[in-house]
Amino acid sequence: MSRDSILHRIRTAVGRSADQPPAEAPAARLRIPEVPLEARIASVVARVEALAGKAVRTSDPCAWVAEAIRGKTAVASNAPFLAQCGITGLAGVRSGITDPEELRELCATADVGITGADYVLADTGTLVMLSSGREARMISLLPPAHLAVVERERILTGLDELLTVLPNPAVETSSMVLITGPSRTADIEQILVRGVHGPGQITVVIAD
Repeated sequence: MSRDSILHRIRTAVGRSADQPPAEAPAARLRIPEVPLEARIASVVARVEALAGKAVRTSDPCAWVAEAIRGKTAVASNAPFLAQCGITGLAGVRSGITDPEELRELCATADVGITGADYVLADTGTLVMLSSGREARMISLLPPAHLAVVERERILTGLDELLTVLPNPAVETSSMVLITGPSRTADIEQILVRGVHGPGQITVVIAD
């Protein structure tokens, strides 16, 4: 059957002619539920832990991170919130790196990558990372452990709310990464393996 014949049958089935322009696309149906902040925080903790990650809530993220990375090497992103908390000044933490090659070498040898997060989706525990000079993508992807320190005000209800806050991500960034739990795959003999194409450990630190 020829291409024209196939298209003719499709047009006939939907009641359209060959020269008829397509109708306007329907408006996006975005539904944002009313969820209190405390409930959103509780949902993030539950979802992250259900995916074999770790989630904690603290009023002193710097002290918590200092204890978590004790004796380890870490590379931190240039997110202003990390500097504000004092995390970039901790012993063993390298930050302020702008040269891509130097950053790649550090990420390849560091035990922990420390980032902020632009947003967190409460219904799935997903970290939303917008690649930029402040949040280099490889810091969250290359080290074997990823530690994300997020402000609680950045917790959204879900993807619908994200798309209202950020309707056109391409205007803001060249890459938007959604991270839901540690890297995992079960492609080989249906055996679950973590850390194959990204960090095998993820910790979300919610800063009060």
